[in-house]
Amino acid sequence: MASLQEKITAPYGSWESPITADLVSASGKTLEGFTLDSSSNLLWLESRPSESGRLVIVREADKVGEQATDLTPEGFSVRSTVQEYGGGAFSVCWDFLVFSNFDDQRLYRQSLCSKDSRPVPLTPDYGGPLVRYADGVFDRTLDRYVAVREDHRENGKQPTTEIVSIGLKYMQDIEEPKVLVSGSDFYAFPRLDPKDERLAWIEWSHPNMPWDKAQLYVGCISESGDIYKRTCVAGADPSIVESPSEPKWSSTGELFFITDRNNGFWNIYKWVGHGKEIQAVCSLNAEFTRPLWVFGMSSYDFIQSNEQGSIIACSYRKKGKSYLGIIDEVQNSFSKVDVPLSYIANIVSGGQFLYIEGASAVIPVSLVKVTLSNQKAEVVDCQIIWSSSLDSEKHESYFSIPELIEFPTDVADQTAYAFFYPPNNLNYKLNEEEKPPLLLQSHGGPTDEAHGILDLNIQYYTSRGWAFVDVNYGGSSGYGREYRERLLGSWGAVDVNDCCSCAKFLVDEGKVDSERLCITGCSAGGYTALATLAFRERFKAGSSLFGIADLSSLSADMHKFECHYISNLAGNEAALHDLSPINSVEKFSCPIILFQGLEDPVVNPEQACKIHAALKKKGLPVALVEYEGESHGFRKAENIKSTLEQQMVFFARTVGQFNVADNITPILIDNFD
Repeated sequence: MASLQEKITAPYGSWESPITADLVSASGKTLEGFTLDSSSNLLWLESRPSESGRLVIVREADKVGEQATDLTPEGFSVRSTVQEYGGGAFSVCWDFLVFSNFDDQRLYRQSLCSKDSRPVPLTPDYGGPLVRYADGVFDRTLDRYVAVREDHRENGKQPTTEIVSIGLKYMQDIEEPKVLVSGSDFYAFPRLDPKDERLAWIEWSHPNMPWDKAQLYVGCISESGDIYKRTCVAGADPSIVESPSEPKWSSTGELFFITDRNNGFWNIYKWVGHGKEIQAVCSLNAEFTRPLWVFGMSSYDFIQSNEQGSIIACSYRKKGKSYLGIIDEVQNSFSKVDVPLSYIANIVSGGQFLYIEGASAVIPVSLVKVTLSNQKAEVVDCQIIWSSSLDSEKHESYFSIPELIEFPTDVADQTAYAFFYPPNNLNYKLNEEEKPPLLLQSHGGPTDEAHGILDLNIQYYTSRGWAFVDVNYGGSSGYGREYRERLLGSWGAVDVNDCCSCAKFLVDEGKVDSERLCITGCSAGGYTALATLAFRERFKAGSSLFGIADLSSLSADMHKFECHYISNLAGNEAALHDLSPINSVEKFSCPIILFQGLEDPVVNPEQACKIHAALKKKGLPVALVEYEGESHGFRKAENIKSTLEQQMVFFARTVGQFNVADNITPILIDNFD
């Protein structure tokens, strides 16, 4: 390790770093759900990049020092593809679990009593993944599993979505699931009350996305298991625009949920009695949940409930940072709990313990066990149970700590937000003779959010002497409905302008080199990157990872969940044409690299091929990297590594003015010597 006097001066971008692409790809595990079984044992679902992205349910070790146990046998991968993005792929009850298998999308039952137990199918075999299930819960009274079903048998692109029940009796004949709730375009969060007498759920229909407008319903359950006497708890009043989410029943039978009806922020509410009255449990200008892209979210949970009220652990987000809070209905109090996390995604309560999915600027996405005091609002202990990158802490001295910046947009008196990561490497000192190159990242969604947490993909760049900025342009979540709706009818304008404004702000502040500005993005972020390069001249090179080049084609081919989303964001057919980068190839003027999975069900791989061919014909430096077996997002370790290395080398060769320290064989760039 170099001392302060021994630090090296070298061109930005050329620094040597122990945060290698191999380290990043090996740390590419994701956490895709967790829960407690009836014995309070922790189970979680993790992806395995080293196993081609297979997803495995894991049970925490019984004793300290022992290894966690894989529950999912070889040949199975626990993943739902409902609404293409999935989530809510498994649930646990008594001594068994039910999960969705990726290859055939059937539900399987697996015993937890024997580690050699083989899963048994619960749903019919339709000859392929034509019928999918997600977000299930157990009805103990009627011995069945209640879940969202997406049925593609009659119309693949426009499947039927319903809430159904599946029998759980062991060794019974497999039967067609029974439809309980139908008629709307979409359903989520089917949740049973403690006595299995009432079912709550969320539903919404075209052209809305669930964060635009939705309804919360409650229905009674008959002796035969049917749903009757339905009540719309929230979302029925046409004068109130709201998007309820995450209904949960307390152990005493009270229904809680989250909605944004009053202040434009998602806050926690409670349904009072069997009438239509609802009341706010906690009102803040903060977001207590996030957009429903995937099933199975759990932004709050009950620590305890009794006739006097409930004590609730919740996460909430204000201006780019998450907080842990405790709501005590009995004491009529709200307390912020000090935990070492700046981002919190999901919470599961084990009474005196909380299990939290979270991260910070120096902690990668992790599953953290928080032990609370008897007063509930104080932390006795914090322990990381699972981490997406177990070895990351030994490189902490190389980490760049993000700075939340607020910058002016092109609209008068309006600002946007971003996380800026300066170059950092303990062996190198900042070079006063030059400014660092900048890589600006536009997040996906576009109704998503940058979090300002430890991401080794970002540290790969900053530890080599790059500056990096992750932009929360207008339209991002985490800042309330008004901020999120800046993008409605303005996609390709607000996001593009905000990315350009952010880069200009950093140049004007003297933090980055104006001649070495690069932009990247995945999916919708890839569209913003391509649109920025087509319609503005701020950046000198760019990359698009499974991004969108043709909005009209995307809209025509789009799966059911998002089939109206594109027009809501961008406008009519004429606007879709004009805002599509593929129709403005003549306006591109700088090098571009494209990465695309060939089994992408969201963005047709043909989009990458078309814009690659058009840019190549124009004579611009351009490269296309295609991956067999990859979907919408790369899950295989070798492809995660390749993408990271080739993107950096591409930027270094085309605009970097430096040589990278890593030994990487670059791919062919068309029209580049």
